[in-house]
Amino acid sequence: MKQTEATEKPYVLDDVAFEPSFTALMKRLRMKEGSRQIPELTGIFETAKEIAKPKALYKLAYIDEKGEDTVTVDGIVLSSRVLRVNLEAAHRLFAYVATCGMELQSWGDSLDDILHQYWVDAIKEMALAAATQALAHHLATCYDLGRTATMAPGSLPDWPIREQRPLFAILGDPQAAIGVELTESFLMIPNKTVSGVRFPTEERFESCQLCPREGCPGRRAAYEPDLFDRKYREQA
Repeated sequence: MKQTEATEKPYVLDDVAFEPSFTALMKRLRMKEGSRQIPELTGIFETAKEIAKPKALYKLAYIDEKGEDTVTVDGIVLSSRVLRVNLEAAHRLFAYVATCGMELQSWGDSLDDILHQYWVDAIKEMALAAATQALAHHLATCYDLGRTATMAPGSLPDWPIREQRPLFAILGDPQAAIGVELTESFLMIPNKTVSGVRFPTEERFESCQLCPREGCPGRRAAYEPDLFDRKYREQA
């Protein structure tokens, strides 16, 4: 059934399919065929598959007001010049949180072996990927979305990690909905959790384009040194 623009309540995706590849896990962990640790890893892997329940939460939210470097969404102010400019033509956005799930987090925390915890962390990353892919597919299927882009608090100095607090306020209560807790330092538990906003855009945008960090394994676009001055700096 198609979602409509009347949707105002947060929506939970808690039936995310998780069918991880053992071969992909070995590659992620750089474990070679024939390793004597394979039987041990297999046991961790099989248990994790049974326990894992990746989830996502999102809310279709409407933009009330746009300031110079703020956007008011459902009555809550988000402070970012880059986000404000990116939302120039938008009247709505999707706030979201996606997570590997507290089930894997709690089980991993209960393990005494540090190596096992490291393995579980890799599996949690795979579960998080399943949750984010399921969310993207759901939004593309249920809404009339064209080209979109995402931004996440903490990804740029312009939108610092403390902006997690108003983002979570837009979503309501992510801890009650899908078990994601926001700490006093604005980190999220489970540790393999992402949050942000997805919004319509006429041109491609990646936060990486504004980030000069070298050697980043998650880089999705080249750094453009002049982009902020050219597009985002407030004109005098």
